Amino acid sequence: DIRIANTVPGETPRFVITGEISSIYKKDGKTRKVHNVIILPSLEAADELSSKLEAIGNIHSDGRPILGLDSRDLLEITLETCPNAEFIPAHIWTPHFSMFGAFSGFDSIEACFGDLTPYIHAVETGLSSDPPMNWRVSALDNLTLVSHSDAHSPSKLGREANLLDTGLTYPELVHAIRTREGFLGTVEFFPEEGKYHLDGHRNCHVCLTPAETIQFGGICPVCGKKITIGVEHRVEELADRPIGYRPDNARPFESLAPLPEVIAACTGKSVSSKKTQEQYEEMLHALGAEFYILRQAPIEDIERTAGPCIAEGIRRLRIGQVERKPGYDGEYGVISLLSPSEIEQFNGQISLFGAEIPKKTSKQQSKIQKSIIPESKETAAASTREHLNTEQQKAVSDLQRVVAVIAGPGTGKTKTLVSRIAYLIEKQGVKPEEITAVTFTSQAAAEMRHRLEKSLGGKYAVSRMTIGTFHAICLKLLGDIRLISEGEAMEIAEELLQTQSRNESAKHLIQAVSLIKNGASFETAELSEELYTSYCSRLQELGVLDFDDLLLEAQKQNIDRQKQFTYLLVDEFQDINDIQYQLVQKWNKNGKNLFVIGDPDQSIYGFRGSSGRCFEQLEEDSPDIDVIRLVENYRSSPEILQTAVPVIEHNPGKPRSLTPNQPSGIAVRVIQTADDFSEGIWIAKEISRMTGGVDMLEAQSLGHTQHIRSFSDIAVLCRTHRQLELIEKCLRHDDIPCIISGREDFLTADDIRGTLSFFHCLQDPGDVAALRTALKLLWNCPADLMEYTQKICSDQTEWNLENLQNAFQGYEILLQMLERIESWLPLIQKEKPWKLVQQWEEKYGSSPALEKLKHTAVFHSNLQELWNALVLGQEADTCRTTEKNWKSGAVHLMTLHGSKGLEFPAVFVSGVKSGILPLESTKHPADIQEERRLFYVGMTRAREELILTFGAEPSSFLSELPNTIKKETITPREQPAEQLSLF
Repeated sequence: DIRIANTVPGETPRFVITGEISSIYKKDGKTRKVHNVIILPSLEAADELSSKLEAIGNIHSDGRPILGLDSRDLLEITLETCPNAEFIPAHIWTPHFSMFGAFSGFDSIEACFGDLTPYIHAVETGLSSDPPMNWRVSALDNLTLVSHSDAHSPSKLGREANLLDTGLTYPELVHAIRTREGFLGTVEFFPEEGKYHLDGHRNCHVCLTPAETIQFGGICPVCGKKITIGVEHRVEELADRPIGYRPDNARPFESLAPLPEVIAACTGKSVSSKKTQEQYEEMLHALGAEFYILRQAPIEDIERTAGPCIAEGIRRLRIGQVERKPGYDGEYGVISLLSPSEIEQFNGQISLFGAEIPKKTSKQQSKIQKSIIPESKETAAASTREHLNTEQQKAVSDLQRVVAVIAGPGTGKTKTLVSRIAYLIEKQGVKPEEITAVTFTSQAAAEMRHRLEKSLGGKYAVSRMTIGTFHAICLKLLGDIRLISEGEAMEIAEELLQTQSRNESAKHLIQAVSLIKNGASFETAELSEELYTSYCSRLQELGVLDFDDLLLEAQKQNIDRQKQFTYLLVDEFQDINDIQYQLVQKWNKNGKNLFVIGDPDQSIYGFRGSSGRCFEQLEEDSPDIDVIRLVENYRSSPEILQTAVPVIEHNPGKPRSLTPNQPSGIAVRVIQTADDFSEGIWIAKEISRMTGGVDMLEAQSLGHTQHIRSFSDIAVLCRTHRQLELIEKCLRHDDIPCIISGREDFLTADDIRGTLSFFHCLQDPGDVAALRTALKLLWNCPADLMEYTQKICSDQTEWNLENLQNAFQGYEILLQMLERIESWLPLIQKEKPWKLVQQWEEKYGSSPALEKLKHTAVFHSNLQELWNALVLGQEADTCRTTEKNWKSGAVHLMTLHGSKGLEFPAVFVSGVKSGILPLESTKHPADIQEERRLFYVGMTRAREELILTFGAEPSSFLSELPNTIKKETITPREQPAEQLSLF
């Protein structure tokens, strides 16, 4: 923290409110780790900013909070919250966590802060640089170079400081920082003392100048690993002026060291020793404030008080007569004040901080020879994804009546599909409005539109195509219909079961109805025909359709004149069920071409009626079919493919073939822990390690053994949502931001169903199903009153509040509802969904489920978009962040089902244990095969690194892995009671 300290003895020090925040995020294709200091005018401003930042990440951790937030966005939030705040990039040259850091920083202030760069008025120079080093970079000329290194303990306060000639108020402080009026200069560390001044590799005791590092290609000459690039080297890279340059407006500086360290170094005692502390207190009492002693007190006064040793040390310190052994790679430098003979004369060596001289390296280590520098690895060949391989090209240009493409994971399925659409338009003259592309998720549809816009040079052609999921396309075909949400369907089911005095659960009824509508028998669905008919009749009475009705109603439509199906393309074909297959055949009946693409080995939706046999069925139904196979994998490393393919080959079928096109990488790891809890903790710690550590000490301890990843590079996949809950808690405990994908149980909570239904009926006044659900769950409205309300509102197209006021007179519940409608109608269109939920919580109270809804709503720009995602979306279309309302880099948590179609540089498949994968209830061989396909899907999401984890007894699938995997057992911690404190 920054301290404004009056050096007049006896006067109480004054403090200013500050905080330092670590931002870890991905920008311009690189993981960025930047620390920033925020200075605030009041505790009230701090509270307000804290509230804003709590909406983004966990700011309650010890030390500095960690956010997966762009520094530019953090600056914007700060200024929006408190325009008088001062925002200062911290220790700007530190390799691991800074604006200009060699490993995670930028080459310019503009690259970091973009359009908000003018709001940066100052930068911290940090311990390992001093003003003369910073003067060499002209981009810093108009900024104030401040020195106030973060104090990890009270004794570190003031080890660097700013010299001010101003009044001790916040406005005067900020004015001095912004204009340099009254800013006299700084007190500095000797930069060589800093832990990252020169380049080096601490583990090998190798310290190099920038020139030597360049000579050896950035590689440690002892171990062959990457060298840590130090501050001096980084300054050299960005400097546009020679050594010794001094700008006209440069402020003076002094290089000092804290008095206790000077005393300890001059006496041979430790800083924490009783003798050192007594001497320190005695000097303060006799001579005055610490800065006065170090900078101004007469040497003879110091000698009379503390003796000749300390007096001589301070004299030399003031004039810079010191020997400097630079720090490197996390190792503090050593500043010596006396020669060896003088050390003996003054009864011991004097060395600041009492630091040990680094051990001498052996001749073998210190001998620098080019012959021991390993050859640099060649960069990976340019991605072949930019071009089509032979089989992809064949799939793109094949004009056979029916084309089926079997595309294994990572073989460029989406690129092939997009390229075929572009080929039809650009080479074959097909009109965009004649093309329909069916995707499995809304997310995939959005990705396809984006790629086509880039390929075709704009949005016009893409806007004329039909691109969407089966259900979205059917909804468009059916026109003006009302579709109920899952929550409303649950309410209808509960009413029906209560009316008929049945004991079945509403959830089972909804699931069974869905199975029947998708082709299952009543026996398979375990539902009576009577109850099924009653449910369907109730939907008809309310004038609504449920999710599965979209497909059934679309089947009844006459589409002979629908030109949009002239060219029909279907993605993820292996996951369609019988109803969807019939729709494809119906839509394609009068078309010119059907193109389907997918992979039977990734068929994972048997519980919805898919089997993967649709490719075989299509071959049987289409004698004029061409079948093409894509086997060139451009996603995963050879190690990952060599692990995944042997597993899927345990399923029936021909031998599988996937040819890797990525360079060899990290061996697949299998990690066993004592239990699920230990597994979650280990994953959190490993993610921290993979991202370079969430603080400087951890980053320093990691060295250079790995490629540093951003949070968004990493995904954790589990078989069930229940497993994800534990992983989420462990990650949140370690301040790791995460995004959870999938339809979670909180969406079925009463307050969520009631709130969403209320919001929806505001948008659609005639949706009496939504209105009934809101009345029941928010006001516990009696059935007869709901029927009365339904009758009054069923034909309305807009809210006529005056008429309803008259109709509802005498009914207190209905008047309460009307009052709430009047209050919320003005907000429903203008406020973002997360803001609506937040205001709802403020007025009516919060709950864990509402908090999760708010964190889900942040992904949607308007209420209708949120509603569509919840009603029409598949598993991967619904996301929830652990934060709230700002774009933030985060680890992805999802089920194996939700991961299909996605890819990540690093993937954890967690909970690969007996009873979970395959599920304990899975007995039939066909179901076991689907569980194996699910495991295969999870493994092949990884591009560079795959880690399989389990607690207790391993899954039988792990026995199918090849011997090339790397196995490790994590022993349990000795103090389980500490672990329990996580929750």
